Amino acid sequence: MTKIGLFFSTQTGNTEILAEAIQSEFGGDSVVTLHDIADASPDDFAGYDCIIIGCPTWNIGELQSDWEGFYEDLDAIDFSGKQVAYFGAGDQVGYADNFQDAMGILAEKITALGATTVGQWPTDGHDFSDSKAVQNGKFVGLAIDEDNQAELTGDRIKTWVTQLKSAFGV
Repeated sequence: MTKIGLFFSTQTGNTEILAEAIQSEFGGDSVVTLHDIADASPDDFAGYDCIIIGCPTWNIGELQSDWEGFYEDLDAIDFSGKQVAYFGAGDQVGYADNFQDAMGILAEKITALGATTVGQWPTDGHDFSDSKAVQNGKFVGLAIDEDNQAELTGDRIKTWVTQLKSAFGV
C-alpha cells in the first residue's frame, strides 16, 4: 500500500485538527504519517512518493512561521516523481484579498522543484476576491475556512480524500 506523508504547520491548532481529520479519512496512521513541519527535516520527505502539504495563511497572505522557517529547506528536497496535494486554512471574509495565499506560495515553490500537483479544488462555494492559490480557475488544493464555513469542512475533506485516493492509487 502507498504510504503518504502529511506535512503541516499550525498556529492556532486548526490546521493540525484538519491534518488529523484527513489522516482519519484515509484510514489512519497506517496510511498517512503526520509530520509537524516545526520538527521535520528535508530527509523526512525522502520516503514518500505521495505527499500532502498543509499550511494556514497567516497575517496578510503570509506563510505560517514554521513553514516560513522551512521554506529555504525545501530546496534540499528532490520532488521529482512525487505527487503533492495541498490544503490550507484561511478566512475568506476577513482576508478576501489573500485567501489561501500560503497554499499557493508553497505550491509554486514545490512545483518548481519538480513535484506534480494533485487534488485541485473548485473555487465554487468560496467568496473571496484574490488568491495566490488559484491556478487555471481552481485552488491548487483543498481550501478550508473554519472561521466562516466550518459546517462544510467534513464533507469537503471526504470528497477531497476520495479524489486523492484515486490520484495516489490508494
